[in-house]
Amino acid sequence: MSRKLLILGYGGHGKVVYETAMSMIKDGKTFYDSIDFLDDNAPKAVGKIINLAKFKGEYDEVFCGIGNNRVRKELLQKAEELGFSIATLVHATAYVSPTATIEKGTIIEAKAIVNANSVVKSGCIISVGAIVDHDVIVEEYVHVNTGAICKAGSHIEALRKIDSGEVVQGYPPISR
Repeated sequence: MSRKLLILGYGGHGKVVYETAMSMIKDGKTFYDSIDFLDDNAPKAVGKIINLAKFKGEYDEVFCGIGNNRVRKELLQKAEELGFSIATLVHATAYVSPTATIEKGTIIEAKAIVNANSVVKSGCIISVGAIVDHDVIVEEYVHVNTGAICKAGSHIEALRKIDSGEVVQGYPPISR
């Protein structure tokens, strides 16, 4: 069965989304047979984002490849309203615990870690090499940037961007 993915945005993050989707393997084959872009400024795109509704039925899933949290939220909500199925993407080199929950519209990029009992809600970006340790809750439309660390037990509020190298504290330290 042929699977087609439509990515909204052909900028830097959109290209990472593409490579992540291409890394996904099922039954020895790439998970997606065809991947196209919608973008208002890219000549390689099959159309403009404003024309998203015209592509309904042509693609199995859609994914937003735009890094801005608020724009990503708006576009994913619009895609859902139009009846698109929203993809969840996990790079082949990422580690996601079998007890973690990853919701739709989220990407776990190369070498990222999502550890035991963590929840990453809809529309999030867990960038290259980011660490989401055990028992973390990442609310909707968050971007945990490259190399950032969400320590065990932390709770990340919706729409937050955690910058590269930032460490978010989790459980309170144990008094001795």
